[in-house]
Amino acid sequence: MSGLILHHYDFSNYSEKVRVALGYKSLEWSSVIVPPVAPKPDLTALTGGYRRAPVLQIGADLYCDTRLILRELERRYPQPSLFPSGQTGIANAVAAWAEGPLFRSVMLYAWGTNHDLMPQELFEDRARMRGLPVPSVKSVERAAARSAPLVRTQMPFIEDMLADGRRWICGTNVTVADLAVFHAMWFLTDRSPRLSHEFDRFERLREWMLRMKGFGHGRSQTMTAGAAIEIARASSPSAPRASVLQPEDPELGSLVEVRAADYARDAIAGTLVLVDDDELAVSLRGGRAGDIVAHFPRIGFELRESP
Repeated sequence: MSGLILHHYDFSNYSEKVRVALGYKSLEWSSVIVPPVAPKPDLTALTGGYRRAPVLQIGADLYCDTRLILRELERRYPQPSLFPSGQTGIANAVAAWAEGPLFRSVMLYAWGTNHDLMPQELFEDRARMRGLPVPSVKSVERAAARSAPLVRTQMPFIEDMLADGRRWICGTNVTVADLAVFHAMWFLTDRSPRLSHEFDRFERLREWMLRMKGFGHGRSQTMTAGAAIEIARASSPSAPRASVLQPEDPELGSLVEVRAADYARDAIAGTLVLVDDDELAVSLRGGRAGDIVAHFPRIGFELRESP
């Protein structure tokens, strides 16, 4: 097996996004299943406190958030590409829509429709992540009713993107846009069987979904969290590439905090070792996993000097 270790869980749509990317690139990987709700002591031991799934581990380097995970897979395994020349800008723009307005509507519609199929602790955990009170059954049902029209008004956008006969969202090549749109639609279908009727009038979208599912998930074998931690302890982080700092960025070597800009905003504190337009990386020393480097995408995360 390769050195790719994915920390994930089965019904995570963002995990599915990475699993399909691994299938598209025909990669081998090890699978560590993490709990869908806190506490996640093994995962946070590896990441310095970051708790969201998925996380990609390569030795003592931990890549957090799918934006960065896909870029790191591309850097190490560039063919077939997810960032083809001339399409990256539009693909990232479509992905921002798919993971913002589209997925938020899908998530609220699906969760509210299927609340009786989900464990109560999932709602409690997600409320804590956002600093909100635990929602009542009536409130999630009302959110589903408000969100259903928003899902139905956005799904035609995808059908229209495919209306000229193209096989993929941005044209002749698979891009990150396909993965971003797919994971939202996967959550609406595979994880929400009661909502499959929403696809009845979208022939091109259904065909595209089948093409995406055809990539599979690559070749995986199971691994325990303990084994993954031992691999991190026995490894050394990769040497950071050259940084490209903005004038407002802390200096390399500074003690900093990195946190998600939206929710689950626990700070990951460490020494800044890399900054560029795509990535932030901090070195963490002396924990259960030994000396590791946690990597985060630039967009969607905040970088601050430690107080």
